[in-house]
Parts: sequence; C-alpha cells; structure tokens
Amino acid sequence: MAKPPEVDLPDPEEEDDDDEAMPRVQVTRRTVLVFFLLGAAVVAFLYFVAPKLSDFEEKGKDIGQGDPWWLAGALMFTVLSFGGYVAMFRGIFIGDRSRIDLAASYQITMAGLAATRLFAAGGAGGIALTAWALRRSGMDRRAVADKTLAFLILTYAVYMAALVIVGLGLHFDVLRGPSPFGITVIPAIFGFAVIVLAVAISRVPPDLQRRLEGFARRGGRLARMAQRLANAPAAFSAGMREAVCHVRRRDPALFGAVAYWGFNIATLWACFHAFGDPPAWPVIIMAYFVGFLGNLLPLPGGIGGVDGGMIAAFLAFGVDGGLAVLAVLSYRLFAFWLPTIPGAIAYFQLRRTVARWREERAAPGELAAPAGA
Repeated sequence: MAKPPEVDLPDPEEEDDDDEAMPRVQVTRRTVLVFFLLGAAVVAFLYFVAPKLSDFEEKGKDIGQGDPWWLAGALMFTVLSFGGYVAMFRGIFIGDRSRIDLAASYQITMAGLAATRLFAAGGAGGIALTAWALRRSGMDRRAVADKTLAFLILTYAVYMAALVIVGLGLHFDVLRGPSPFGITVIPAIFGFAVIVLAVAISRVPPDLQRRLEGFARRGGRLARMAQRLANAPAAFSAGMREAVCHVRRRDPALFGAVAYWGFNIATLWACFHAFGDPPAWPVIIMAYFVGFLGNLLPLPGGIGGVDGGMIAAFLAFGVDGGLAVLAVLSYRLFAFWLPTIPGAIAYFQLRRTVARWREERAAPGELAAPAGA
C-alpha cells in the first residue's frame, strides 16, 4: 500500500534556485498570434460557416439559437467534470500531513490545466507547474515523480479502456450504433496495444538504473547511455506500481477519473441536445475519444486538431454534418475556452499560496500545521 505523501521541510540553503522559481508560462508573440488566430477561426466558423451546413440554414439554426436549458446543462456538466479532476488529484497526491487543502488543490489543477491547454504541447507546462507546487508543499522529488505518473496512468487508463470496450462493442453489435472499421476497431487495437505496452513496462524493476551502474562503469559510453535510457521505463514502472496500489485498495478517488471523462462527454451530449437529436451514447463516446487523439498534434491545447478529429469521427458515424459541427464547437467552448479564465486566475492565486508556504517554512522555530489540523 502506498504511503501518504509526507511533508519534508528542506533547508532553504540546500534548495536550488530552479526549485524556488515558479515555472513561467512562456508567451511569445508567435504563441499569442497562433492562439488568437486559431480562436478567431473557430469563432468565425461557428457563426458564419456552420449554419450553412446541411439543412441548418433552412431551419435557421445557429449557435445563438441553441436550447438555453441544454446549454446550461452543458455548463453544469463541465463544472462537475473539473470537480472530478480535483477529487482525483486530492486522492492521489494529498496525504494527512500535506499543506495542500481543497483551495490549493483547485488552484494547482486549474492552473496546470490552463498551462497545458494554452501554451504547452504534450502537457509539459501543466506537469511542470503541478510538480513545482507539490515540491513547494514539502513533498519529496521521488514521491512527486511517482504520484504524477500514477495520476496520468489512472487518468488515461479510462481513455484506453473506453477505446477498447466501446470500439469492439460497436463492431460486434454488442452496443447500439454504426461501426465503421476505421474508427472502431483500429482505435480499439491502438488502445489495447497501449495497455499491453504499459503492463509490460511495469515489469521493469524501478531500480533498474541503479542495477546497471556496474555495467555502465565497465561498458564505456554506450553502456552509460543505456543506463540513462533505463531511467524512463524504471520511472514508469514505479508510477504503475503506485497506481496499482490505489486500485487494489479501491481508492474512492479513482471515481474522479471516471467523473472527469464521463461528465466531459456529458457536456458534448448536452450540446447535441441543444441543437437537435444526439446520436447514440456509444457513438458519442467513441467519437469523443477518437477526436481527442488530435491532442497528439503539436498545436496549442489541440485547437483545431481535437475539434476536427471529433467532427470527422461523427461524420464517419453518419451524424449530420451541421449538427456535429455546432455540437462539437459548442462543447469546446464550454470544456476548453471557458475554463481557461478561472485557470489563469488560479495561476496567480497559486503564486500567493506558495509564497505563504515559504513564509511558514521560514518562520524560526515553527512547524507549519498540516492542512485540516
């Protein structure tokens, strides 16, 4: 069973400058220009092109005429989705002696999501920001690394399991809906391959790099390079073991991952309802996860890649093009654009929170009381 993270209070004189400095969001002119051009293109498409697709022009249906009750429901599902994300964060990272209370948990997760979506390809910015905040709370580096990997593994385990279960369920007519081979079986194979690879890497000893020290000393340059490369699978293995500990003890925080994805998909479902009749649930789930593979493209926050991927998947399932466009772009408005505002605010709130932790740690002869004590 994994031990809860403990607060270590390192001596400020022993800390390096990089550990003290908050990771900054690197905003260049090119980043800002690309971000706003993509955003403007999405908005223009939403208002001027989408209504002309299919029979939406004849019906007079556009983004301004969506059912307000269903759009309000989409907003509610978005809030619940991020609530599940915060709950999972607390379950994985926060122990009894942590400084991180509920408010700080919200700040870390929302600021990390904002950094990931806006300015960091592959989520590197969000991960760096989260790791920095956890270190400043007193968690040691190894615990931060293991728990971060466990968090990512448990989050994306739901993703890969959904690709396999829903994709094969549609293909074999266990679930209701059409089953184009390219967006049911192929994504299912991809998800299964990722799961198998993750299980295989989890068998690597977490201390593999240490075991190769003697080989590296005797084997020359290539041996030393092999030892360094062994760090990645060994670290993943440690994170996988941490994740398995949470699964074995049936940690209620695991429901946070299901809630995060589930309510996110419910947001898309509500957006379909706002403009017409939604497709079957298995179709929405599969198109949603297939579309999210657009995050692999080197675009800020997956802008354009995720939207286009989801719309293309719905078209392949035979969903009306105009309805798919309006639903997907409305969903992205709720799930991507709106949360960046509280995320940016949380970024600056987190700076003040960490400054307070630093003052508590620096107080002579005092040990900061753990959160909730």
